[in-house]
Amino acid sequence: MGLISGPRAHRPVVPVVVMTLALGASAFAASAALAVAASAGVATPSSVLSAAKAAIAKQTGGHLTVTVKTSSSASSEKIVADLGTTSGLETISEGKATVTLRLTPAYGYISGDSAGLTTIFGLTSAQARKIGKDWVSLKAGTSQYSGLKADATISSVAGVLPAVKGTKLSTETVKGVKRYVLTWTSAATSSTPKLSDKLILAAAVATLPIEEIATGKGVAQETIKLTKWGERVVVSAPPAHSTIAYSKI
Repeated sequence: MGLISGPRAHRPVVPVVVMTLALGASAFAASAALAVAASAGVATPSSVLSAAKAAIAKQTGGHLTVTVKTSSSASSEKIVADLGTTSGLETISEGKATVTLRLTPAYGYISGDSAGLTTIFGLTSAQARKIGKDWVSLKAGTSQYSGLKADATISSVAGVLPAVKGTKLSTETVKGVKRYVLTWTSAATSSTPKLSDKLILAAAVATLPIEEIATGKGVAQETIKLTKWGERVVVSAPPAHSTIAYSKI
């Protein structure tokens, strides 16, 4: 198991987030137009998803929290991330295992406890001991850096959006505010059970995701919450003396 493929393959329910979206005023205009149409009572799953993709592409940053609890054990997984356009900060914990990711435009950095480096990232015990409390550095332009960037930047949020086919649309009003509700079923795979999914989005000019909930056999509940849209994400590199190049482990 590779250093970067590890966490993405390990997450039992969280979608693989590798979608790239175009940024710009045209995307925002499309979002606004679709939202106006939706407010006129002609919203469809296709129009809502298109508006959401355009709205996400407009954002400079956001905060993501994922919690996964299984019905078969007391263990749980949690991911907390601040995602920018070229920078990001993410912490992944599973039981007592923890790893932290930092992404800057020049390098990506990974640190964690021994359990996190081995069970979440798939390193050997010898590699984890060599790293210790230091940070593994991944240089921009490498495949390892690209894998980290795909997870730790705002474009990854588009991974919560379902395909149009098989998705149903309804609306709800919470505290006087209208919201879109998309529901669909995800087929079982070799690593995940069949899931029933619900995604709640703002029914406004910026049709942005608010919360996704997934349930299935063996999965008590997975919840993805998205907040702080438009936040400015600034990530600093760890001290140079506490980093070790990935090629040297």
